[in-house]
Amino acid sequence: MEYKEAKEKFISTWGSLGTLWGINKAMAQIQSLLFISIKPLSMEEIMEELKISRGNTSMNLRQLMDWGIVTKELIPGERKEFFTTEKDVQELARHIAKERSRREIKPVLKVLKEVSSINDDGTEKTKELIKQTKALHDLADTADSLLNKVANQEQNWVTKSLLKLFK
Repeated sequence: MEYKEAKEKFISTWGSLGTLWGINKAMAQIQSLLFISIKPLSMEEIMEELKISRGNTSMNLRQLMDWGIVTKELIPGERKEFFTTEKDVQELARHIAKERSRREIKPVLKVLKEVSSINDDGTEKTKELIKQTKALHDLADTADSLLNKVANQEQNWVTKSLLKLFK
């Protein structure tokens, strides 16, 4: 496999996997292109490479910056905006873990706590609702705690821990 084919395959695959970590395909493709780029890219270069519209590129770059995994980079003498992404895989995983917690788990925890705190009227259906939503709250809270531990550790914590498991 040559470079061009491997690059296209990587970007396509990463794009498909993006939905697993909470972003759309175009966002993941933009991030993957920046991830393997040896220099910051302009919006025009991203659009041309991925064959996506200016609006789609602009919206997804803005969202990736909101996630904290893409940043603007100033290049002296250039009027265009250039973009780059976190290159350290562990640091990237930390950013994603923090954002997934903030965007997905925290709101669910809030709703589950509210629902499981209803007044117990003594009926079987109310007791079941309280029991099951408390159980889901506890599970989501545990998952959030694990994500936060990963997100708040040193860069190489994930790698070191995984290596210990397989030794």
